[in-house]
Amino acid sequence: MPFSSLNDPVDLARAQAALEAAWKDVKPANADVFDEQGRTRLAYIVAALVAVAEDEDDLKRRAVERYRHTS
Repeated sequence: MPFSSLNDPVDLARAQAALEAAWKDVKPANADVFDEQGRTRLAYIVAALVAVAEDEDDLKRRAVERYRHTS
């Protein structure tokens, strides 16, 4: 569970919202099937960045950058 380490409800909500927004940016446009592996990898990236992000938009931006950089 990528977000199991998050204990603060505010951090958890930020992480979930950022994951949804980031996934819309990086999800393969031609994917017919839900890419569970890619989404899980993105969720772990989001969870790792929650503590350093300024806000939800910053968290999304950082997560997308890291996801694309490590692809």
